Amino acid sequence: MTAHRTTSGCPVHLGTTDLIDPAFYSSGEPHRQWAALRGLDTLSWTQVDADRGFWSVVEFADTEHVLRTTADFTSERGTMLELLGMDDPAGGQQLVVTDPPRHTIMQARLKKALALKTVDKQRDMIRGLVLELIEPLGDGGVFDFAQAMIDMPMSVTGTMIGLPRSDWPWLIRATTACIAADDPEYQDPGGKEATLAAAHRELFAYFQDLVSFRRDQLGDDLLSALISTRFEGRHMSPGEIVANCYSLLLGANVTTPHAPNYVMAEFIESGVLQDWAAHPEVGPTAVEEALRWSSPVNHMLRYATRDLELHGTTIAAGDAVVVWIGSANRDEREFPDAGRFDIRRKPNKHLAFGIGPHYCVGHSVARITIRTLFEELLAGFEDFRPAGKPERMVSNFVSGYKHVPITARRRTGTR
Repeated sequence: MTAHRTTSGCPVHLGTTDLIDPAFYSSGEPHRQWAALRGLDTLSWTQVDADRGFWSVVEFADTEHVLRTTADFTSERGTMLELLGMDDPAGGQQLVVTDPPRHTIMQARLKKALALKTVDKQRDMIRGLVLELIEPLGDGGVFDFAQAMIDMPMSVTGTMIGLPRSDWPWLIRATTACIAADDPEYQDPGGKEATLAAAHRELFAYFQDLVSFRRDQLGDDLLSALISTRFEGRHMSPGEIVANCYSLLLGANVTTPHAPNYVMAEFIESGVLQDWAAHPEVGPTAVEEALRWSSPVNHMLRYATRDLELHGTTIAAGDAVVVWIGSANRDEREFPDAGRFDIRRKPNKHLAFGIGPHYCVGHSVARITIRTLFEELLAGFEDFRPAGKPERMVSNFVSGYKHVPITARRRTGTR
């Protein structure tokens, strides 16, 4: 990491290919590497192969700038390292890979449907689903907390979209395969490429059929909102609706499970849960700290639209730029004592949901779901203990745990 090369007269630190390796995030130490990169006076360049490479943005201020400045850093060519060097076929159709002003127009109806006031009316539904998921924890046996959390966003978002409950199990598996196709647990026998191809094919076919069926049976669910949305003087095309249904599910599956999983995997024996339970008023700041600490969306990819300068580095038009959310959220310049988990941290302007035009449209759903989970978990159970070694997910896109075995006792007087 101390080697240099020169690009357009500007010294550039050479990175390592660890950052693109999915296994690095299940068995390596990315935070140590990011901390070293934050100490450099220029950006770091990683050469992946003869044709592909990317700049790493690791500081909070630089990350915020890249995500806000859509005129200089486009998302339309793709937002995941998985597609490095290729153009995303959903560019311009799916919210996450569409730039303003088109993105703003497309997003308006969905943003309204997922606004805090609207989602707040769904609290009873969310609470019921959460209670159902954590109920087995009171049986006295080993409970895989992470697997329950991976199921949670499908329960909530699936209900809000109006997906049949009988379809949830395979939808969970297929969407998880899309974000962790390198993980042997989610990979098909044919390997990574076959896994991704099959998952995408099945999910898109499923939503095409569902959209066709639902057109004549509109309701107050999110899918109906997408079907009835008009922009640019027309309704969204079936392809646009399908792409955004896929994006909604993927977004929920990435963000919602892993903040709780990090807390349970890394702080179960630290006294954090007892402190939180004894002072439920810290719930809002504790959830924000869990999001900062976990940074479930590990990275976002952008491409420079013009030649420009960033952090003392010349970036050429067309260069790939990767912002590492997990690094930005531990930047000592922005977060005092950044390496400490503090359930009372305030202010806490983390980037777990992004920032700028592409700020996560489902953030209210995720926040209310996670807060409700901890309310019920800490009010209903105590004596949380590990019951095995947590296992991390093999993925360079999602930062999370796939297995967190625990035990707990039901609190006296609760059912």
